Amino acid sequence: MKIVSLIAENIKKLVAVEIHPDGNIVQITGANGAGKSSVLDSIFWALAGTGNIQKVPIRNGEEKARIRLDLGEILVTRTFKPGKNGETVSAIVVENAEGAKFPSPQSMLDGLLGKLAFDPLEFSRMESKEQFDLMRGFIPDVDFEGIELANKADYDRRTDLNRRAKEMRVLADKIVVAPDVPAERIDESDLIDQMEKGAKHNSNIETRKANRNQAVQDIAAKLEKGLQLRAEAERIIAEADKLAQEAGQLKAKLESAPPLPEPIDLSVLRQKIAGAKGINQAISDKEKKTQFLADAERIEAEAKKLTDNIAEREAGKMLSISIAQLPVEGIAFGDGEVLMNGVPLDQASDAEKIKISVAIAMALNPKLKVIRIRDGSLLDASSMKIIADMAAEKDFQIWVEKVDESGKIGFVIEDGQLKTENKLQEKTAI
Repeated sequence: MKIVSLIAENIKKLVAVEIHPDGNIVQITGANGAGKSSVLDSIFWALAGTGNIQKVPIRNGEEKARIRLDLGEILVTRTFKPGKNGETVSAIVVENAEGAKFPSPQSMLDGLLGKLAFDPLEFSRMESKEQFDLMRGFIPDVDFEGIELANKADYDRRTDLNRRAKEMRVLADKIVVAPDVPAERIDESDLIDQMEKGAKHNSNIETRKANRNQAVQDIAAKLEKGLQLRAEAERIIAEADKLAQEAGQLKAKLESAPPLPEPIDLSVLRQKIAGAKGINQAISDKEKKTQFLADAERIEAEAKKLTDNIAEREAGKMLSISIAQLPVEGIAFGDGEVLMNGVPLDQASDAEKIKISVAIAMALNPKLKVIRIRDGSLLDASSMKIIADMAAEKDFQIWVEKVDESGKIGFVIEDGQLKTENKLQEKTAI
């Protein structure tokens, strides 16, 4: 649908204007303050709902205002009148070609309107993130938020894994392992057991040695006492003989006793135990180093898998983007920004920005093929030609507000009224 006719009465600076556009470019011209913006606002207000209407839409000194917008298939009429507390009351009626009224007129109009219809160049003024979010609507099959969240989770997880792997390698590097460390541990408990047995053996020898020394002393004492007893009296000869006999028995036992075994050198066992502890500690260090390196490799493999997951998701996203029907050839998606021929959109030329903005507005408004451009005076002849060519190619109706006091271009507004309708100049001035 396009605008067949526009009637605006007492809207802002307008007295009464009736316009029947012809062609794809509809230029509203005149001097500053003549009412050009009021014409374009009339279109906007008729379609976009009360939330977009200025606080004082009625011309000063008038009691009511009206906008009538004929779109061919439907007729939109919006009226204004003063309400309570200085507010303005607005009412809207939408009828079809047969005169039947729609029960929910604004909802019906909202279904016709897409973004940027009333300011397509707004896209070129958006922040990169806003442009990116708007363009995502052309690729509904790609879950950008889901991919972004999954990538962030994997990025964070990968960062943690890489940190842990680095820690494992640092711990491994701190352990110095000699190249000749054996693989098998030495049984220290067996050596300790041998040492305990050796200590008991040596202790037994010392005890037996002490016993034998004591036996020698006892022999001497007994012999001495026996001699004393014989010297003292015969009465104790028998006892002396007995003691002598006992001494003889002890002497015979002592003489028949086997030689004492050699003591066990415990220093050798101590050295072996110390050596075993050192070897076993070296083996423990080697095992720890091996485990640290194995943990680092395992963690690094897990981090690589996360990297592969991110790459796979990005590849899937890029594939969907590559086959999507985007409104402008050469446009693509970067990391949270829109690209044009591989570079960020804010680095594109003014002509490219205009072309992209208008193309996106057209793509977002397939039902109501009407676009409004304010501040058309800021567009040079080259920019206007781009817009005109696109309007002709896509069969869109573009309303452009432009300061011009020649009175020879487009629909000339003067003092709130339509002064001149220059259809010929409108078509040739572009």
